[in-house]
Amino acid sequence: MDEVIQVTQWLSSITPRKKAKLFFFTTHADAPSPMVGSNDVDTHEETQLPLATTVALHNFKNIDEFLKKKVNTFSCYNVIENEITKTDYEYLRFYSACKYLDVVPPFLDLEKISAIQNKFEMTDEERDYRLLLDSADLVLEKVCDSQKPAGVSQMWTALRKDRNLIRGVKTIDIIGFFVDPNPTGIKECLFFFIVRFLQKADKINRVNTDRLERLIAQCDESSSCEEGKTIDFIIDSLRFYPTELYPFGFCLIMCVIEGRDGAMQEIEKTMEISRHLGMITHTEKNPTKETIELVKKELMKPRYQFYSSFTCWFMSHGDSNSMVLADGETIEREWFLTSFPDISTFQLKPKVFFMVSCRGANKFSLKGDEFEGQSATCDYYDIGSALIRNRMLDITDSVRDISYVQPMMDTLVAYSTILDHLSGRANTHGSIYVDRACVLMSENISRGRSLTEILEHLSQDLHEILQETMDEDRIVYKQACHYDSFFRKTLKLPYTRHPKEDVHSAPQ
Repeated sequence: MDEVIQVTQWLSSITPRKKAKLFFFTTHADAPSPMVGSNDVDTHEETQLPLATTVALHNFKNIDEFLKKKVNTFSCYNVIENEITKTDYEYLRFYSACKYLDVVPPFLDLEKISAIQNKFEMTDEERDYRLLLDSADLVLEKVCDSQKPAGVSQMWTALRKDRNLIRGVKTIDIIGFFVDPNPTGIKECLFFFIVRFLQKADKINRVNTDRLERLIAQCDESSSCEEGKTIDFIIDSLRFYPTELYPFGFCLIMCVIEGRDGAMQEIEKTMEISRHLGMITHTEKNPTKETIELVKKELMKPRYQFYSSFTCWFMSHGDSNSMVLADGETIEREWFLTSFPDISTFQLKPKVFFMVSCRGANKFSLKGDEFEGQSATCDYYDIGSALIRNRMLDITDSVRDISYVQPMMDTLVAYSTILDHLSGRANTHGSIYVDRACVLMSENISRGRSLTEILEHLSQDLHEILQETMDEDRIVYKQACHYDSFFRKTLKLPYTRHPKEDVHSAPQ
């Protein structure tokens, strides 16, 4: 059958909603750069004009033409270059999106997909199409699905009112002020246009979504949300790191075995829990500094950009500042922790480090005869046998105690700035940190948010603000806050607002 006819038949079999989503996933906003075959030409027209015209004309002609062009490009593409190209990246994204939406063209060359995956040096586990989907886009898809056409229309109206943001943008004028998002697929096109517009304007990314949240917050809940959904529910879905589908992330396990009894059990347990969580795992036994450098170099390879999170377990002997490696050499813990976040493939993605080593020799000792012979590290305790617990210690009640508590337990220390850095102030409002913290806490009362959620949001919010020193140099800077948590339970803000007390009234 003629290829033109095949493409036409394929497009005619896709619903308007799926066409909008396929276009959205294919025009992924965070494609890595620089890449071979890419350039600095603004892709504004390519990613936004088809959506704008579709919304304005209620016609999917331009999106169809875009998808035809993609298919034709892939059909003519020869996978022969040694270096990874922009087309390689786009081909994998297009294939994964088609697979996810169940609209894979029957004429798509799967051997080319395999050849491109070979260029990325993907393992068998990494060839799962779900790895190739961008988790942030999947979250945004769910946000779109949770809204009625009226809700997206209200977001559009709110966006149009921000004249400084939309000034001079031709595609905004193409859509116009009033939009009918009710025809099938138009709601999706309008929502995806708003998202891509905000991304291109550097107003949102996979971590910073406050600008989009504010648009959603202006919607009328009764008319904007699908059944069973609320404004709070929709906004909440944007407050988590996007880690949709499989795999949850990449897990690196580094463990010094020499001189550490039970080290192999540590490896088995961490491998098991990471796989149970849906991570793809790599283990390095007896790491040296050379091993660490090689792993860092490995993690910079292009295939790791497809992961949505990074977790590292590092298990060894150590002291207050350093960790002991397999060859007896030591590395500074701070050096280790600060070197991995610089890896570009995991930028704007959650990175979790489990640092398992001594940090000194002091002990919080418990006195008394009743504690003698009681220890959870004795071999006396049985090992559970069910699934993931089959090599875990069975911690019985006899070794549990709630009467003796470390002084720092149940404490959360929040800092307005990091070590050796400024904490900014405004001439009229005082501390910027105190101001933003109070605002965010006030906004989130009745939403059931935890204090740590608020502090994470505060960290994002504060770090977006450009500040200026008050001295004659007038230096512009950013501020970063952080916290150390020793919580054992989640602390949530109250569900109701407490009215301000009247200081003039007599107590009852």
